[in-house]
Amino acid sequence: MRATALAETRHFWFRGFRRFVTPLLALATAGRSPARLLDCGCGTGANLELLSRYGPAYGFDLTALGLRLGREAGRTRLARASVSAIPFPSDAFDVVTSFDVLYALEPPVERAAAAEMYRVARPGGFLIVNVAAMDILKGDHSVLGHEVRRYSRQALRRLLEDAGFEIVRITHTNASLFLPMLVVRTLQRWRGLRPEAQASQDLSVPSRPVNALLTAVLALESLGTRMFDSPVGSSLLCLAKKPARARTKTP
Repeated sequence: MRATALAETRHFWFRGFRRFVTPLLALATAGRSPARLLDCGCGTGANLELLSRYGPAYGFDLTALGLRLGREAGRTRLARASVSAIPFPSDAFDVVTSFDVLYALEPPVERAAAAEMYRVARPGGFLIVNVAAMDILKGDHSVLGHEVRRYSRQALRRLLEDAGFEIVRITHTNASLFLPMLVVRTLQRWRGLRPEAQASQDLSVPSRPVNALLTAVLALESLGTRMFDSPVGSSLLCLAKKPARARTKTP
């Protein structure tokens, strides 16, 4: 968690992630001013700074350390809770987000989390989800993220549709880095994945020139993903909608 907190502001991956997510946030909040947003599994709450551009943003996480680091950074709309038991009323948020959380949940908790995010979204509201993708990209970072799975498009679609959402779009991201990542992570699996204490090196910020170059590469890619869905990449980014007439679930 500390390694993530240190990387969130400067690392090229996080900078690219924010560029990929921003157009979806703009679409999801169009005509809703201000929108009300909830980040499920917010970690340190760093993404609330982005979400707050569109309206009041709240976050919760189960990890006490992440929340403490977030509060030390001055973030106040944070709570401690599980994504499988969200401590907010039904139909309360225009936009619900889940960034790199679902892949670390065991199947029963994963399904409960999707159902809970559906519950707290307003009818006609949106869900934005980011998850790890493609099993062939499993590597040291998988240890750091406590990955239970990496998703295919079909698996993510099935999870969210089973919860009641309608899929607006799903695209891979970080496609421009796919080939070098494939080589590096294949070698990591060949020599054996590192334990978590050593895997944290995967989040270290590269030298300034390299970090700037990779930031620019992802910035260019993000322009393309505004128009086209990518068939490969290390993450899957999904925009889904809760129907205006949300279905009523029976026990």
